[in-house]
Amino acid sequence: MTTDHGQLTTDNKQLTTDNQQPTTDNRQMYDVINTRATRLDAPDKASGRAVFIDDMSMPGMLYGALLQSPLAHAKILNIDTSAAERLPGVKAVVTAKEAGLIQYGVSPARYDETLFCHDKVRYVGDEIAAVAAVDMETATEAVSLIRVEYEELPALLTIEEAMAEGAAVLHEKYPGNICAEVHQTFGDADTAFKECDLIKTQTFKNKRQDAAFIEPQGCIADYDLAGNLTLHSSTQVPHYVQRTVAMVLGLPVGKVRVVKPYVGAGFGIKAAANPLELTASLLSVRTGKPVKMNYSREQVFMFGRARHQFTHTMTTGVKKDGTLMALRHECHLDGGAYSSFGIATVYYAGSLLGGPYRLPNMKYDGYRIYTNKPACGAQRGHGGVAARACWEQQLDIIAEELEMDPLELRLKNMMVTGDVTCNDLNMSSLGMKECIEAVRQGSEWDKKKGRLPKGKGIGMACGFFVSGAGYPIYRSDTYHGTVVIKLTEDGGTALIYTASAEIGQGSDTTFAMIAAEALGIPLENVRLESGDTDFGVDLGAYSSRQTLMTGHAVKEAAEDVRRQVLEVLSGELGVPAEDMDVKKGVILFRKEKPDFSAIRVRYIKEHRGWTDNPAEDEELTFKEASRIAYLAKGSIVGTGKYKPHQLGGKFKGAAVGTSPAYGCSAQIVEVSVDTETGKVIIEKMTDAHDCGRAINRTSVEGQMQGSLSMGLGEAMFEEVKFDDKGNVINCDLAEYKIPTALDMPAMETIIVESSEPNGPFGAKEVGEGAIMPTIPAILNAVYDAVGVRIRELPLTPERVYMALRESTRIVGKKGL
Repeated sequence: MTTDHGQLTTDNKQLTTDNQQPTTDNRQMYDVINTRATRLDAPDKASGRAVFIDDMSMPGMLYGALLQSPLAHAKILNIDTSAAERLPGVKAVVTAKEAGLIQYGVSPARYDETLFCHDKVRYVGDEIAAVAAVDMETATEAVSLIRVEYEELPALLTIEEAMAEGAAVLHEKYPGNICAEVHQTFGDADTAFKECDLIKTQTFKNKRQDAAFIEPQGCIADYDLAGNLTLHSSTQVPHYVQRTVAMVLGLPVGKVRVVKPYVGAGFGIKAAANPLELTASLLSVRTGKPVKMNYSREQVFMFGRARHQFTHTMTTGVKKDGTLMALRHECHLDGGAYSSFGIATVYYAGSLLGGPYRLPNMKYDGYRIYTNKPACGAQRGHGGVAARACWEQQLDIIAEELEMDPLELRLKNMMVTGDVTCNDLNMSSLGMKECIEAVRQGSEWDKKKGRLPKGKGIGMACGFFVSGAGYPIYRSDTYHGTVVIKLTEDGGTALIYTASAEIGQGSDTTFAMIAAEALGIPLENVRLESGDTDFGVDLGAYSSRQTLMTGHAVKEAAEDVRRQVLEVLSGELGVPAEDMDVKKGVILFRKEKPDFSAIRVRYIKEHRGWTDNPAEDEELTFKEASRIAYLAKGSIVGTGKYKPHQLGGKFKGAAVGTSPAYGCSAQIVEVSVDTETGKVIIEKMTDAHDCGRAINRTSVEGQMQGSLSMGLGEAMFEEVKFDDKGNVINCDLAEYKIPTALDMPAMETIIVESSEPNGPFGAKEVGEGAIMPTIPAILNAVYDAVGVRIRELPLTPERVYMALRESTRIVGKKGL
């Protein structure tokens, strides 16, 4: 079930935020955006015509395979590839000797990977060598013939083992196995705690996750005779992959082209260059042939780069009226063997608690620790999900002790549009209060809270997230997105070219809708090509950035095209351009309509025999005006670009968490708990999200539902498990449990619109922010049902049952 809610209303009408003029229905203002459009990729995906990387092949193509470490931690004493090289059908064998030792990673501040290990391996799955052969069977056999001599080292599989005195060091540059540490103080938390009437402390732990996307990573690299490398890859970030491949292989960036075909989701794991892309590229350069490589599902788990395991300890202080005073927060992240996104993750884990509540004092200490497991990276809600789960539970604990409704505690402390957090995050729009009121109504909170029978519970939580990272991953003044829009020479179609990454989230459709609205033409008159670095610069699909950032560039390019057409038309008709507009593909004249018959006659002469020529009595069309503009100027091409204004403070790490805008969510979850077995059933989820202005309302709801599903999975059953040798023991989708349609409850998704001033047509994120409240809302509902706090995920029946037993034991002791 979905509902359209405006701010401060409950009757499907919409009111904009406090600093905007209210309207009865924003959708009346627009012809294309803020409606429900069929996705551009729907016909191809529904009919099976969509081409994913595994569907692709090239003439003369070779197949690549990796040799990966069977040990979690060991020195490499010798590598013998001679038997593999002699195998018929093998065209190349590469190790660190051929690949070189150029370090790479995500953040230049923490480059700690080489394409192949040369001195030691650091986790089960670490890459040692690769083979290219005429078929996959030969490549796999050749890999089995490579002989490696190891000297096994102690495997450090937990944070405690890695930080123990005298523990082996994974990377010599990082003593104590501390990959990154963050120490931030905002305000004066120590003094504020002395003024508090109530102080609560708790520790919370999640578990390492896998994103469980349907399509494993894959690629085809093709190095041609002119020295150009084209890499087709199932990536979220063609731009970053292009730069990394060029750096590691020593190629000019302009000689590397990355093309993204259809992608079966990414959720952050595909947001950086991976060993497949680099290896396939190297093998293609060495053989002069296209090389295809794919991960198996087991290799997806071995590569990792998904959600970290976090251990959060938080202390919150409040006044007796519920006013938040201070937060002291310590966090340890199990990062795995390499940095990946980890330096950003450890910052996000602290910075995203700066809002959406008024919190004047905050102290944060975060530590990301190397262990001998696959590296963790960025996953939906990067860095903030477990932190939010911990703190939102603590707010409920405080509300209960103060005898306040937890919803009212949050409303009391909620920020509003124009507020700035203690760590300098600017709330340029914030419909958080309206989200809370929407879910309060949608769930009938006031009728249910405190009135449900034992075993039934209702819980709520809030959260917010960035609408794109404020700065690129590497230090640069680059634009975050550039877009080109070209009108076809007949004037009938607008062609959009963007290097952005459609990975299943619906961004292509969003951009086409923005362009159509800005041009004033129907959506069916727009075509779009995306995901190719030859089309320009786009930083990719991560941090919920594309709607706001690439959308800005699309809108600017469309306005550029529209301006050029109206300028030519102005000269032809003698009407000032500012006195003309374009709506629904028709030229509108704000004053007296001029005689445009000469233009029409000229247009029809240009298109003799065509079936779509306008009738004599029709209004002047944008198509006619565009053709006249082409005849006057040649091809009509508009360009757009976007990068954020100056954001954030001047303290160390200030860039992480900054964004031109913040989306926000409130959720209420209803559960039942079987006290005999510990089984938790989610019965209903009500979610409200402030997305600024919804471009495609159906896609917004789909993103909200996807976040609810992923959050439910992490809360209820998801956990990557290891044996005592560092092997993943549930590395398939049979043993790694994710929610199916049968696990999902009734969901009500409520769109709240706040009109973000920094977003195109007022739009901002919805892709990741909606996951933030899901886990704590479930945990708070479980407590409401049975009176037990669960401080470790997932909520398996065993864990819940044991918590219930422990609670009964403690109560029994108190009664003696």
